[in-house]
Amino acid sequence: MSPVTAFAPPAIALSALDAALHARGYAVLDAADVAQLAGVSPLALQALEPSWQSLCLDDYLKDGGRYRKRRHACFIVEGEQLRQVPHRMHYQPVQYNALHGGMQRWFAPVEPATIAQPAWPALMLALARVCSRQRPVPRWHVEAHQFRIDTTDGVGRPTPEGAHRDGVDFVAVLLVGRHAIKGGETRVFAAHGPNGQRFTLDAPWSLLLMDDARVIHESTPIQPLGDTAGHRDTLVLTFRSAGFLGDAEV
Repeated sequence: MSPVTAFAPPAIALSALDAALHARGYAVLDAADVAQLAGVSPLALQALEPSWQSLCLDDYLKDGGRYRKRRHACFIVEGEQLRQVPHRMHYQPVQYNALHGGMQRWFAPVEPATIAQPAWPALMLALARVCSRQRPVPRWHVEAHQFRIDTTDGVGRPTPEGAHRDGVDFVAVLLVGRHAIKGGETRVFAAHGPNGQRFTLDAPWSLLLMDDARVIHESTPIQPLGDTAGHRDTLVLTFRSAGFLGDAEV
């Protein structure tokens, strides 16, 4: 098996987060700084991980794949208050997702026991504070996606739509874990310029935070390292000030 080149994540110090996000539109934090940002222990973050074992199959994949499992939930952050809204669809316009855009996709909800874990609201509120320092707004509409991409059928595609924006204000991608895979490289490109960077998030609870208007992102396919299927787990949180995408379509 030929070696796979992996570029280390360009993690910055937590103290440099706001400046880096402002300067280039994205920033990477290591797991220790993510825990510090959220004000929780690393063990509190790890307590979320078992819930990725019970995700449900994504039945909307237009490529016919069965490599993606997920759960979804929506919240509103106002100041230091986080409240969950009734379960709703996930929607993206075609201009942001050429493959799955324009569809009202109803995914299985995030389990209440997961949301009750102390690290869940702590992460959302902490990231909302970061977003508000970049762009002060009265409230954030937050969508939470638990993803598992697996290699049961040989190849798993974290972003089957390719390089894209999400149509929100900010996107946070937290790596929850990698098991027996190669690939899954993260690529971030300037939305209006030639600059880009590629790296592999490999440490559980490391973070990529992006200004969605300024960068385009994708993750490359994953393959098994050996004869046993592997997987890549992530938590993706999107923050949008102007309501949830698709409200006008309901």
